[in-house]
Amino acid sequence: MTTNTIPASGHTHFFLGGDHQRNERRVWLVIALTASMMLVEIIAGTLYGSMALVADGWHMSTHAGAMLIAVLAYRFARRHVGNPRFSFGTGKLGDLAGFASAVLLALIALLIGWESLVRLTQPIHIDFNQAIAVAVVGLVVNLLCAWLLKYDHAHHGHHHGHPHAHHHSHDAHRTPGKGRDNNLRAAYLHVLADALTSVLAIVALLAGRGYGWTWADPAMGVVGALVIVRWSWGLIRDSGSVLLDATTESRQVQREIREVLEPTGDQITDLHVWQVGPGHFAAIVSLIARKPKESEDYKVLLAPIHELSHVTVEVQRTKTV
Repeated sequence: MTTNTIPASGHTHFFLGGDHQRNERRVWLVIALTASMMLVEIIAGTLYGSMALVADGWHMSTHAGAMLIAVLAYRFARRHVGNPRFSFGTGKLGDLAGFASAVLLALIALLIGWESLVRLTQPIHIDFNQAIAVAVVGLVVNLLCAWLLKYDHAHHGHHHGHPHAHHHSHDAHRTPGKGRDNNLRAAYLHVLADALTSVLAIVALLAGRGYGWTWADPAMGVVGALVIVRWSWGLIRDSGSVLLDATTESRQVQREIREVLEPTGDQITDLHVWQVGPGHFAAIVSLIARKPKESEDYKVLLAPIHELSHVTVEVQRTKTV
């Protein structure tokens, strides 16, 4: 029996996303903008009596805290990328931070929804003109933050089979993966939640000023809370799948490994694929073969599957009677 991790020496566990440091810098900038606008909205909403505006301000405050979790996760993962305590590197730390942020986002939505329901039964006076002006400024800041983060959904795609496929050496200088970054996605969703709350606040305040619908302000808070809960659930599901090694992308990579190796006549007896970072997957493959190949041969066969960053192959010779 032959067991080898490919390649046998000189490899690293550098499984961070390709834009790791750039994303870290962008999140720091967004935190500064969010925290500044947060103070303005909370103070203005309190003075002018707008629940939607106060909700947006507190929303921004908790989102600033959540984005702090994101940026600290980026920093920790980067600084400890070579720490041997982490068996497969620190690439999944962003998914842990994303999961925590998603839970926080859901709690924020529940609190806003509850406070809005209370305001429906206990309406208060609103200074519409001042509140609208501050809400518009808040929306502009939110849109600026969203532009800075630029969460790229195109990076979610599954890329493989290109002619220029690189071999999966574990060289520290190879280009990191471009997969889904749930940490950045969490920060982006927090900004979008802020923007949504600002839009709903503006609509509600305009309706209240034009038609006297004071109930519209807290009603929009309830609507926003429901939408944000849905967003948070999607992030909880996706980041949780990475943490539990149950992602759809892992199953796709697993199918590709079978498509590559099984036609050679070798039989796969055991196969495990899991995500170790954005765009990075590890695999353990057990094979039975009449004429076992060298580990390097399997490495060459699997090289077109770009996402495979760490491969262990175990080969047994078929027993003859």
